[in-house]
Formats: sequence, structure tokens, C-alpha cells
Amino acid sequence: MMLEKSLAAVFALLLAASVVNVLLVTLRPEKDWRELTLRIRTWWVIVVLFSLAILSPAWLALTFFGLVSFMALKEFLTLAPSRQADRMPLLWMFIAIPVNYGFIGSGWYGMFVVFIPVYVFLFLPARMVIAGDTQGFLRTASQLHWSLMTTVFAFSHVAFLLVLPADGKQTGALLVLFLVGLTEFNDVAQYIWGKSFGRIKVTPTVSPNKTLAGLLGGVATTALVALLLGPLLTPMSGAMALLAGVIIGVTGFCGDVVMSAIKRDCGVKDSGTLLPGHGGILDRLDSLIFTAPVFFHFIRYFYF
Repeated sequence: MMLEKSLAAVFALLLAASVVNVLLVTLRPEKDWRELTLRIRTWWVIVVLFSLAILSPAWLALTFFGLVSFMALKEFLTLAPSRQADRMPLLWMFIAIPVNYGFIGSGWYGMFVVFIPVYVFLFLPARMVIAGDTQGFLRTASQLHWSLMTTVFAFSHVAFLLVLPADGKQTGALLVLFLVGLTEFNDVAQYIWGKSFGRIKVTPTVSPNKTLAGLLGGVATTALVALLLGPLLTPMSGAMALLAGVIIGVTGFCGDVVMSAIKRDCGVKDSGTLLPGHGGILDRLDSLIFTAPVFFHFIRYFYF
């Protein structure tokens, strides 16, 4: 029942945001609220799909996460186009997605944790050599490795939380809800703290809006929320939940600025247009790409 109650709370917050948005549009029609409206509408779609996924049977949930990885990888490769000679390595990258999620579904942690970072990473450049094109080889190999690392391997740790051996499926689902909810909350908290008190820029040439006040305030706020929710939703004690909140806050910031650097290198502001008001899939997964694997191994080491 805790999972259902938690999701109901999320929907209540989203409903409240929708009501506030309607009031703003009605009472302040002279201002342009279009972006806010689009963001909230997209959040409804995201939350509904996410809720259905974690409430579904494991195979259906893994299929959903695998599809997200597929679309995220496709979006990443659109940002950083590869060479004409690399069509077959690209095909093998997409084939690696169902294999990777298959290992998750079977609970084969040992193979999951080495399949992409070892076997696929070694296979891809070896397959690229067969084409015989050495122009831009190192840069292309790096792009392929990093795109697969972030959109498939790192993100799929969210899915593995669902299948961790526990007393009932709800434990894994609540861990996913805790991770994803705090990651998104951290993004919002850092934005609010930065806008309100930010003066010192942390990464002025990469993400000018990132400030020291935003980073510290966001991490502190996320840690406090984790302290409150951790003992309710997860096996963690208060102290461990507080530590998990700090980890999510710091790694979420790192994921955000790293993906911002990639987008700047590619000369784009948003990674795509699939999510109105948000940009692309990578714009919503940027922080989660870093928080997911770190939080997963933290939980697995101490509790499973």
C-alpha cells in the first residue's frame, strides 16, 4: 500500500501545480505562461507512464525502461553524428540494449555489470577497425562508448532496482520512486536556491545558471527530504537516508553539468523536442544518468 500512497501523493502535487497554473493564466493573462503549461502537461505524461511502469509486472517494466534507453541512445547519436563507415557498430549498440535488459530481468548481476563496460566497449572499436576508416577514429569511438554508457548502462541501473531480491516487488518499486523523485526534486531545489541566492558561478562557461548557493542549498534540501522519506519508503535508516540524499544531490549536479557540456560541444541548447516544455529525453535524464548507478551500488552494497 505504501507504493500506491506515494504515487497518490505525487499525483496530488502535480494536480496542485496544474491548479496553480490555471490560476496564473486566468489572473495574469498579460504574461506568457505557455512554457509552464507545456512543462506541466508533459509532466503528467511522464508521471503516468512512469507510474504504470513501476506498477506493472517486471517484464513489462523492463520493456518500458529498455524503450527509454533506445530513444535516449537514438537522441544522443543524433546530437553527435557518427561516420558513414560506422553503421554496423551502431547496429550492434542497439542490439546491446535488449541483451543488457535481459541480464537485468534474469537477475544476473555479474554479467550485467561487465557486459557493456567490458565486452561491448572492447567489441565496438574492434568492429570499427574492419571498415578501415581511421579518420576521426578516436573521437568516434569515444562518442559511441559514452553514449552507450550513459543512455543504456547507467540509466538501466534504475531498472535493476526493481528486480533486486527483496520481500515483494514493492520494495524495488519504492527504491525507484525514491531515487527518481529525489533526483528530480534536487534539480528543482538547486534551481530555486540558485535563482534566489546564487552569486558565485560554479561552471560559468558550461552552465552559467549553476551557482554555489544552488549546489549547496539543493544538496542540503535533498538530504533533508531523503531523511524524512528514506525510512518510510526504503530499508534505510535515517542516517543512511541522509547520506543517500547527499549522494543524489552531488551526483545529480554532476550529471546535469556534464550533459550541459556535451550539448554545448554539439552546439545545441536542448537535446531534442520530444518532450514539450522540457526538450528531449536526455534533458530529463541528465541528472539520473549519474545518480542511478551510484545510488544503486550504494543500496546493493549495504542492503542486498
